This record gives sequence, C-alpha cells and structure tokens, in this order.
Amino acid sequence: MQATPYSQTSLLSIIASDMHEVDQVIAQRLDSGVPLVGQVSRYIISAGGKRLRPALLLLICGALGFKGAQRFNLAAVVEFIHTATLLHDDVVDDSSLRRGNATANETFGNPASVLVGDFLYSRAFQMMVDADSMRIMQVLADATNVIAEGEVMQLMNMHNAALDEAGYLQVIRSKTAKLFEASARVGAILASATSDIEANCAEYGQAMGTAFQVIDDVLDYTGDASVMGKNLGDDLREGKTTLPLIAAMQRGSAGQCELIKTAIETGNVELIDPVVAIVMSTGAINVARLAATMEAERAIAAARRLPSGPHTACLLQLATELLERQY
Repeated sequence: MQATPYSQTSLLSIIASDMHEVDQVIAQRLDSGVPLVGQVSRYIISAGGKRLRPALLLLICGALGFKGAQRFNLAAVVEFIHTATLLHDDVVDDSSLRRGNATANETFGNPASVLVGDFLYSRAFQMMVDADSMRIMQVLADATNVIAEGEVMQLMNMHNAALDEAGYLQVIRSKTAKLFEASARVGAILASATSDIEANCAEYGQAMGTAFQVIDDVLDYTGDASVMGKNLGDDLREGKTTLPLIAAMQRGSAGQCELIKTAIETGNVELIDPVVAIVMSTGAINVARLAATMEAERAIAAARRLPSGPHTACLLQLATELLERQY
C-alpha cells in the first residue's frame, strides 16, 4: 500500500504530542451520566479514522505560532462535530461497515446512533463556549448548519441521475469541505491572523476537503475493501451520483449512459461490475482524479502564502500526498 498522508509516525509526527493532548480532551469530555452515551461515542471514536480535521487546526496553529491550550479543546470540538455527522450519516445511508468495523447503528441500533450524535453536537457547542470567542462560535455554528444543509441536499439528490458536476460540487463543499474549511479558519482565528492569512487558511481547508471527497468517491469504484474498511459500491447502492459516474455518463455511449442511469435510480448493486467497467473504459476515473488534483493545487497555492516553517511544509505535503491515499 502506498504511503498515505495520515500516518501518525511519519508526516503528522510533528503534531503527535498535540494529538495526544486532543485525545485526552476527547476522553474527558465524553464522560456522561448516561452509560450508553459514552459507550456509543467511544465505540466510533476509538474505531480509528484519519483525524484530519483536528490535524488541520493544529497544523495551522503551528504554522502561525499559536501555542495556547485552547487549540486542543477546539480540535476536539471539530472531531466531535465530525463524529456526530458520521453517526447520523450511517443511519441515513443504512451503512453497515466503517473503518473495517460494524457501524454504530449496526451495533447499537439507529435510535442510539441518532441520539448520541445529538449528544456529541451539543457537547461540541458546550466546549466552544470555553474559547470565549464569538467569532469562533460563529464560524463553527455556521459550518455545522452548512453541513446539515449539505446532508439534506445529498438526500434530495439520492437516485437523481440528472445531477451535474456543479450540483455535485455544491453538495460536497457543504457536506464535507465545510468542516475542513472551518477547522483551518479556527486555527487562524486562534492565532489572531490577519484577514488575508485567515482567508488563505480557509481556502486551504476548503480545497483539501473537496479533493478528499472526490478521491473518496473515486475509491468507491477503484479501492480495496479490505484496505478502505468499508463496502465497495456503497455509493451506487445508496443512489449517489458522484463525479466518476457523472463523467462516465458524459463520455459513454447512449447504452452505457442508460445503464449507469438505471443503476443510480434503482440502487441495483448487481450492476456494479458493468458500471465499474464503463467508468474505467470511458476515462471517468482520470477525469475525477484531475478534478481532485486541481483542488490539491489550489490548497498548495494557499499554503505557500503562509509563513514558512515545518508546519507549513507539512500542510504542503498533506495536499501532495492526499491524491495517493488508499482509504
């Protein structure tokens, strides 16, 4: 397997001690008088994950010279928000596998997953108050709202084979990229950065989040299930019109386009093999990877406008290696 940008022992070793502090905050703030709350929360958080959103916040703080303890609290906040979205997503998508393990809804049931997701959202907002910054509250509250809108947009577009690239990008920039953007922006706000530097950090986060999701959608058709830790073809089963499918329909024959349209509208996973063959033969994967590359280049350009140093170098390398990730 090729190296990924999320290895705690290599690229992100520069913030390994910081991430340990974040883990301590997470463990402390998961405490609840209701045992099931902590049980479900710890189940999904301990299952692993890339922790890329809190890592972005910590790297931006490092690049801009902020060393205050509040960075640990707010990194935990963005991880809680992300985890809450995962709990809700898996219920909506009826997913059974995440990070190689049974999803929380598969293990504890849908009601527990939804309600514990609500707990994590509310706990995140309690923790935001500790930052004593209305600006940070605004950024994270707005991001949470946009993420919810993105989820609803995606729900409305389920089994919609007419979704175009612009509509697809609108969904992923809301649903996925917005929290990347907010994480980077919050790091800049903590560091009292100028408006220009803050804008560069936000652009870096948005571009990284967009590229991340495009590659994720590519891997649903090209990845290794044992490496990815989720079922291949889930997007097709759920009726999601992702960029590989959009590009394939734009470039395929009338018959190929009709087959993909049928697969999207019916969610028929028995069509996954012919759909993958069409995606590959039309060059749709290359089209999607090119789109991700353009976003990664946008992230690199934004990072180059930050002060030079080891944390900025890590941000640049993250954007470069993002395109090579396998899970």
